[in-house]
Amino acid sequence: MAATAAAAELKKNSGADVLDAVITSVFQPGKLAVEVIQADHNAVPTPPIPVLIVAPKDAGTYPVAMLLHGFFLQNHYYKQLLRHVASHGFIMVAPQFHLSMIPTGDTKDIEAAAKVADWLPEGLPSVLPKGVEPELSKLALAGHSRGGHTAFSLALGHAKSNLSFSALIGIDPVAGTGKSSQLAPKILTYEPSSFNMSAAMPVLVIGTGLGEEKKNIFTPPCAPKDVNHREFYLECKPPCYYFVTKDYGHLDMLDDDAPMVITCLCKDGDSCKDKMRRCVAGIMVAFLNSALGGKDNAGHDLEVIVKDPALAPTTLDPVECRLE
Repeated sequence: MAATAAAAELKKNSGADVLDAVITSVFQPGKLAVEVIQADHNAVPTPPIPVLIVAPKDAGTYPVAMLLHGFFLQNHYYKQLLRHVASHGFIMVAPQFHLSMIPTGDTKDIEAAAKVADWLPEGLPSVLPKGVEPELSKLALAGHSRGGHTAFSLALGHAKSNLSFSALIGIDPVAGTGKSSQLAPKILTYEPSSFNMSAAMPVLVIGTGLGEEKKNIFTPPCAPKDVNHREFYLECKPPCYYFVTKDYGHLDMLDDDAPMVITCLCKDGDSCKDKMRRCVAGIMVAFLNSALGGKDNAGHDLEVIVKDPALAPTTLDPVECRLE
């Protein structure tokens, strides 16, 4: 279903009060206080690689989402994004992969991500605040940049986990430097709706409008055409959603204190980065509420943003969805 068709359906079935309510709480921090937890070799059981966890402090049972970081980035560069999503009632788990300046295949990171997922049933409850429990029957997988490739590859079965994923998110995902130089494993087929994932797994792809542009004449684009968000979305099966932050770049959702030696490599937007982070985090919250359910009117936020992208803190263009 195209975005316009989804909007028409929403308009028919929803009142103005629903539209007003979304103006829109998902783009602001949630009501829950959160705690940042580092799980490493001191944790029992020990995670296979270090893991950063951001979880609500209030007692309760919450869905879980794993966020896989991008190439040569660190998990703590995403703290503000993680805190925003967690404050809306999610336990965020961000593994730290081995850092290397040499771009090799993605197999080791895919396998490491699967091992982190397998650590969650015993390991996650042991480090969470008292009274906070993970609902691992509702587990989402997300990844940024190369981490998006890692997440999609894991969802496609390129490593095995004992857990099942209920939803998938790609944040400006990148699968290599070009169509003829894909990162291994080569998951892009350039055939529409070709990703063979679990039946009806909902997928969200968030892209950046400046990711295809060079920062300068010396550096390549950070999200090159043909291996970026657009192709990932086209190869998803319904239900899938697609939002592009038109005026922002590949690393603009990172924390403001992320090292300039890293962020200077990618074309960035001139506007407030906080708006970009709130936009990305808000869309993630709306999608996770819809995909994982469990809340009143769980899908309305996402539907309303599709109907009226101007509600977002930044310009979203294009906005698309295919629901059947």
